[in-house]
Amino acid sequence: MINHQFNPELDLMLARVIDVPRELIWAAWTTPEKLLPWFCPSPWKTVECEIDLRPGGRFYTVMQSPEGQKFPNNGCYLEIIKNEKLTWTNALEPDFRPVKQPEASPGHECAEFLMTATITLEPHANGTKYTALVQHASKEARVKHEEMGFKEGWGACLDQLVAFIKSQKLP
Repeated sequence: MINHQFNPELDLMLARVIDVPRELIWAAWTTPEKLLPWFCPSPWKTVECEIDLRPGGRFYTVMQSPEGQKFPNNGCYLEIIKNEKLTWTNALEPDFRPVKQPEASPGHECAEFLMTATITLEPHANGTKYTALVQHASKEARVKHEEMGFKEGWGACLDQLVAFIKSQKLP
């Protein structure tokens, strides 16, 4: 298991207890048709998703702005522990191939920095403790991501994720 330590100089974190079971959160993170409705803050949309759920597998999304501009995001899964932990990075292509320099990704809003993200899901008396940790290579990249609205954007996505799960007919 990869141990991810929070470094306030380089990392951003969003942690919240949410009143939905972690198995449903996991399914929403790992099933393309369940990820599409909530994955980016409205009025943006996620219009494409590909998930190859294995270490080295592809995590690919396309986000669309309200004006219709599309932003592809390609990444590689690093660690997968069902219903507990999901780690991926945009620093690697599928099968752990290094990416070209970030500026080689035209049109990508986050093209200036590479990051590794980890979602952890822990049982809690009120549902699930959800933690998103995003690690950056430099303080400048962390500041840029924070200024882009990390807390607001990832928080809005989490709210949308919870609303999506609650809107589903549960077995």
